[in-house]
Order: sequence, then structure tokens, then C-alpha cells
Amino acid sequence: MQIIPVIDLLNGSAVRAVRGERSRYQPVESQLCSGSDPVDIARALLDYSAASALYVADLDGIMRGAPQRDTLARLVRALPGIELWLDAGFTHPAAADTLITPLREAGATLTPVFGSESLRSESALDGYARAPLLPSVSPTHPPLPGCPPPRLPEDAILSLDRRHDTLLGDPLYWTDTANWPARLIVMTLERVGSFEGPDLTALADVRRRAGQRQIIGAGGVRHTEDLRAAAAAGADAWLIASALHDRRIPPATI
Repeated sequence: MQIIPVIDLLNGSAVRAVRGERSRYQPVESQLCSGSDPVDIARALLDYSAASALYVADLDGIMRGAPQRDTLARLVRALPGIELWLDAGFTHPAAADTLITPLREAGATLTPVFGSESLRSESALDGYARAPLLPSVSPTHPPLPGCPPPRLPEDAILSLDRRHDTLLGDPLYWTDTANWPARLIVMTLERVGSFEGPDLTALADVRRRAGQRQIIGAGGVRHTEDLRAAAAAGADAWLIASALHDRRIPPATI
């Protein structure tokens, strides 16, 4: 099981996630270091977890469409050799290129993460073909006749976002498995920062349909036993922040 540490950025600070309710996020208080400076927090998470990749959630980009370019550039300069998985609320692949290209030119090893809650490509605006829903879930908006989802870049990660039993974004992102990229995140937002355990049911459903793709879970991990259960359910990796900040997962077990 690979652990991918997570840093959430809001208004230039690292903040702590609370059940995906972003209006409640406050500057992080960590047992790993003092303060909430993004570079300090990122280094502490990477040192503690011995990870070679860092998931970066740019909440200004996700919530307001205003990515924190200066803060992202600071992280790039401070973390040479670290792969950054960046979710900045990309509405379509062209929006990702606009933000990511200058960072890559500055030396970043950067992978775009496309969240289903954010994607609003031309195809999405035109509407997608109707597709069956997963059992017991409903979309945030109904699909309409139109074009299939846009094909994401080969190196992209698709985050399949849900809150409780509601799929976020068009449900075709969840059902059109033929166009899934090689890496998928299963993001259950109400579990993020909750310490209520991972959503293994959603994880196992995606694992069953994903073939050989890499599956990364997100939210709810409390301790190493949760990681073992997640691996048994089919997770290859897990996104973690709070359990690292609170030292709930001993470094020796990572």
C-alpha cells in the first residue's frame, strides 16, 4: 500500500480538511511541524511518510477558479524530484495545460488530477449521452443527450468524487469505464478528515470495474488496520493528511 500525503491550500496557507466542508477548513495544526506554511507542511509530510509524491488540492482553484500560482511555484522550487499530483479545479484539459505548462517549464514533475466535481468541458456543457447510474447513487445534475466525455491526457488522474450517496459531476465519468485513465482516485468527501474509516464499498466497486488500473482511495483512514483493509478491498494507494499530522500511522509501518 502506497501512502500519498495530501496538502490542502487555501489563501496561501495549508489548511486541515473537515469532512470535505471547505468553508470550515482552518490553518493546519500538525504534530510534524509548527505553523501552516505550505512548504514547511509539505516537507514535513514527505519526510514523515518517506513518499516521493504529494497530492496538492488547490482549494482556491477548486472553489473559485483562481489557482494559487505563486504558492504552487514555491512548492515546485522547494520540492525538486517530488511528483506533484495537482487538483486545481480543472474544468477541462485545456485549463490544466494553461496552469501546468509554466510549472513544468520551471522544472516541476507534475500530474494533473481531474475531479469529476469540477470537469466542465465543452462536451460536459453540451451534455452527455444517458448512462445507467450505479446502485443507490444519484448525480448532482442529470445527463443530457450529447457528446461523450472528453478524453483526458494519458498521464492524467481522474478523481471520481462523491458525497454520501451522490455522484459529483456527470455520472458518465463513473460509468464510462472504457475512457478511464490508468490511475483513478475514489474520493468520498464526507470521509475526508473524519477519522470514520475508509469507504471500502465505493472502492471495491471501482476496483471490480477498473481492470488493471491503479486505484487510489481517499478519506477516512484512522490507522494501519484501515490501510490493510483498503488493500484487501483493492486499493493500490491512499491519500492521507490528518492521520499523518496526528501521527496515527507510525513511520515504521509506512
